[in-house]
Amino acid sequence: MRKSTSQIREKLARLQEELKQAETRDAERIGRIALKAGLGEFEIDETELQAAFEDVAKRFRGGGKGGTIGKEMPGERGVASSAGGSQTGTVETGASQGNAGEG
Repeated sequence: MRKSTSQIREKLARLQEELKQAETRDAERIGRIALKAGLGEFEIDETELQAAFEDVAKRFRGGGKGGTIGKEMPGERGVASSAGGSQTGTVETGASQGNAGEG
């Protein structure tokens, strides 16, 4: 069955609204997490902050140096690991972030 252009436009408008709502939910969630981690206390250039978030996204996608976070290494049962010593500061931030939700 072939759809008319008006039906397709209506469906597209509904999908665009769903996307907008999903993006808003994601932004609110990430914003809450960033505030809990203490990022609201710093004056950070937006481009620098975006670059830092992109680095975090790469790590969790497995594309960065710390791509092993959340994965068990052979012989390390139940221990999340981070590759490379340069990631230590980022891991500490994540650990304190987990404590922020308690209470």
